[in-house]
Amino acid sequence: MKKLSLYDPSMCCSSGVCGPSVDPVLVQLTSDIEWLKKQGGAVDRHNLSQQPADFAANTAVREALQQEGQECLPLVFAGGNRVASRFYPTREQFAKIFGLKLEITCCDGGGCCG
Repeated sequence: MKKLSLYDPSMCCSSGVCGPSVDPVLVQLTSDIEWLKKQGGAVDRHNLSQQPADFAANTAVREALQQEGQECLPLVFAGGNRVASRFYPTREQFAKIFGLKLEITCCDGGGCCG
């Protein structure tokens, strides 16, 4: 399976549950990344404020930042290929990118099986 690499904008944490308000996009992304890992995916994540050297070391990331500025973040790569910028893919998009079958149960999305 291809490796997923995420290059996040500067933020205090990647979970979305720190600071004065919860970012639901980051909370969902964290869940989607855990789902991808359970499918056998390898994921690495880089935060601009905490790992700036990682951004400088990656030619594609460095060029995107030089050409587009920080507005291009987040940058998302699968197998070294840029698959998204300026947004985080959804679980459905991750499934398509990695050729995975997405099985939705009644418990996905905050519901509960009863």
